[in-house]
Amino acid sequence: MDIKLIKRKNILIVRLTGELDHHTALKLKQTIEQELSKNTVLHLVINLKELSFIDSSGIGVILGRYRQFKEKGGQVVLCGLNRHTERILQMGGVLKVIKAFHTENEAINALG
Repeated sequence: MDIKLIKRKNILIVRLTGELDHHTALKLKQTIEQELSKNTVLHLVINLKELSFIDSSGIGVILGRYRQFKEKGGQVVLCGLNRHTERILQMGGVLKVIKAFHTENEAINALG
């Protein structure tokens, strides 16, 4: 999995490419937590457009970051879901607590 980080004001944008599974989940968790610890970001956009696979470990990482950002007063949103990732996230209950948008710009604009 490839992780690309972009900062726009107080928003951290994470673009994922490849597979988010038990082999790569820890890397994503550590990468996001490192940025969050710098206290320069409040919100998180996770772009899944180039993600080809996600499993329960990936769902756990996303929900864990949701809790962390929420505790700091921020929000987490998703964007770029394909049919496969959307189905997995729905079955995992993620989309009941985290909003998803079609595009990265829509996600960023929703954070105001």
